[in-house]
Amino acid sequence: MEDTTSLLRHTTVLLDEAVDALLGGAGPSPAGTWVDATFGRGGHSRRILERLGPQGRLVAFDKDPEAIQEAARITDARFSIRHEGFRHLTDLPAASAAGILMDLGVSSPQIDSPGRGFSFRFDGPLDMRMDTTRGESVADWLASADVGQIAEVIREYGEERFAGPIAKAIVAWRTERGPLRTTAELAQLVAGAVKTREAGQNPATRTFQALRIFINAELEELQVALEASLRVLAPGGRLVVISFHSLEDRIAKQFIAQHSKEVYDRRAPFAAPQPMRLKALERIKPGAAEVEANPRARSAVMRVAERTEVAA
Repeated sequence: MEDTTSLLRHTTVLLDEAVDALLGGAGPSPAGTWVDATFGRGGHSRRILERLGPQGRLVAFDKDPEAIQEAARITDARFSIRHEGFRHLTDLPAASAAGILMDLGVSSPQIDSPGRGFSFRFDGPLDMRMDTTRGESVADWLASADVGQIAEVIREYGEERFAGPIAKAIVAWRTERGPLRTTAELAQLVAGAVKTREAGQNPATRTFQALRIFINAELEELQVALEASLRVLAPGGRLVVISFHSLEDRIAKQFIAQHSKEVYDRRAPFAAPQPMRLKALERIKPGAAEVEANPRARSAVMRVAERTEVAA
């Protein structure tokens, strides 16, 4: 029997709602290939496997080595995982997926592990990479980026009003004391640069979010994966996207809206329009009971769309 001890450390948001939306209309024993594009700690994947029939298959993606270790605990022959970001949906065959789920949240074990450097609540190395086996850490990037580059990242990805003062403080710290190396150092610096604070929010929240999104190219990867989903989904296949901040949700919302309408070529006004490629189905937020039990769910938004019969 599978040991579920480690699962207690993470509560999957919108677990049943997401799986119900993904498998909706597939019947009581779904076959075909399904995709969990962001395995995380496997809550959604395990629930999907419980629902799939003997001929069903589940392909998961994740670039976090710890997620890959967790996935190795799943011994179900219908399951496989790729140690890659979900931009690699592009590698799947056209019209091969019966449904694709993207849960864009950072898992609790990632946030709560000081060694990962995602949170200002714990002192640890200023890393923030989803894949710790490759790429540049936040500390490495901040050691060489100039004031303008740092301010732009914090402003664009964190929607932080004090991006300029924070960037100047980072470079001043670097000049006087050497590069920032820990989360505590960065949180202390930001607290001194942010003059007004939002009620109930640590002043470092937006800066940490911005640096994590940037260093992992999260928004760019989401855009690539969404575009790939149009080719990979079979007609009638569901696309389910769970986002946790406005930047991600805006991208998902605009993508679904863009492809949920007929497109007219203004250069050929009498030509038949290009038919819509998606049908928007619903927008769901966690209920009060889920938010009370898991406060990290409060910002989640789930959007559901269905691939139309237009050829991929």
